[in-house]
Amino acid sequence: MTEPRIYALSDDLQLGLDLAEAADAISSARFTALDLVVTTKPDRTPVTDADQAVERAIRDLLAEHRPDDGILGEEFGTAGSTTRQWIIDPIDGTAGFLRGIPIWATLIALAIDGVPVLGVVSAPALGKRWWAAVGSGAWSIDTTQADAAPTRLRVSGIETLAEASISYGSLQQWDQAGHLDELVTLSRQVWRTRAYGDMWSYMLLAEGHLDVAGEFDLQPYDMAALAPIVQEAGGTFTSVDGQPGPWHGSALATNALLHAATLAVLNPERAPSQTP
Repeated sequence: MTEPRIYALSDDLQLGLDLAEAADAISSARFTALDLVVTTKPDRTPVTDADQAVERAIRDLLAEHRPDDGILGEEFGTAGSTTRQWIIDPIDGTAGFLRGIPIWATLIALAIDGVPVLGVVSAPALGKRWWAAVGSGAWSIDTTQADAAPTRLRVSGIETLAEASISYGSLQQWDQAGHLDELVTLSRQVWRTRAYGDMWSYMLLAEGHLDVAGEFDLQPYDMAALAPIVQEAGGTFTSVDGQPGPWHGSALATNALLHAATLAVLNPERAPSQTP
């Protein structure tokens, strides 16, 4: 019986970056295209021909370079092993993509035994790419400059909610999840609230420009690439109720210093009771 091949994480990361390069070539060519084909999936979310073409291209490259690895993709589901599993969102922010809004990206992650160990987020319309691998730090680069050097990322040093800037995704998501009151409570305790949307909130957090980001109604492919970047930049990434990993339907990312305080506001039922 043939033993499974062992890959260095640095080689996996380079492959992830190569996959992003291939994805960008396809998605960029279809962004604002007049003949973009848009259909509606059973869950009533939109999908474009670009989403499908990007995921097919990534799957083909993975079949060539990592034939024994599994894949979880938004458009074409799960195939193969879950021991080493590539988790792909071909275009995160499809709703914006089809409206000509540049806040969208291809998300590529590798999870080993369910733990994301590398993440690549590539946003060609913003001219940015972010990446991280466990133990190697988090980085970004200006993809519009051929000779640009990578910049190492670091979360902010903000220590109190009163000084914090947060991004919350959308009010509808928090309302439908039954946490709108908690979000309003949090908004009254922080300095500034915005809803930057999709992957960008988490990349701004990893860059130190935001201090808290969170949202509901998420799938693993929405989060798996984000978690290593946030964590390698010094932040913390869990679900809104504090569970680790991208498997629990929601995300809460912070600069780590504010994580416990934010969890306490968003989960008041868990706070210790106060006895007069």
